[in-house]
Amino acid sequence: MSAARTTSTPAALTPPAPWTVGPVTRTDFVRYQGASGDMNPIHHDEEFARAAGFDAPFAVGMYQAGLLGTYATEWLGAENVRSFRIRFLEQVWPGDTLTATAEVVREYTGEDGAARVDIELVCTRQTGGAAVKAWATFVVPGAEARS
Repeated sequence: MSAARTTSTPAALTPPAPWTVGPVTRTDFVRYQGASGDMNPIHHDEEFARAAGFDAPFAVGMYQAGLLGTYATEWLGAENVRSFRIRFLEQVWPGDTLTATAEVVREYTGEDGAARVDIELVCTRQTGGAAVKAWATFVVPGAEARS
């Protein structure tokens, strides 16, 4: 492994302003389900959700993860994603308003010589609770590695 190198710091590494979506609706959930192929009735059928012990249908967790992915790739570019992992924390219900935020955790040069950035993303409900957290690595667009 080579010695650690610093990278230039282009303006792209300033996280974008928070992105707010919502209030989300059951229709949003169903549209996501149709696009993803995950048609579990717990996410759209009131009677089924109640029989399973929930007050109402709730969002597919990947809906929130997808919002975070969109937020990050609009900032750093889909072609620059190198890893993306998520953790589901809270359910999202019809009527929730979601806010995506990002933080730069680490800037470094990868073994391939490309400038990289590790970021942490959070999708927060209006309650203040985090619905989903994600950690991603991107090649930094427009950055040049230096020794």
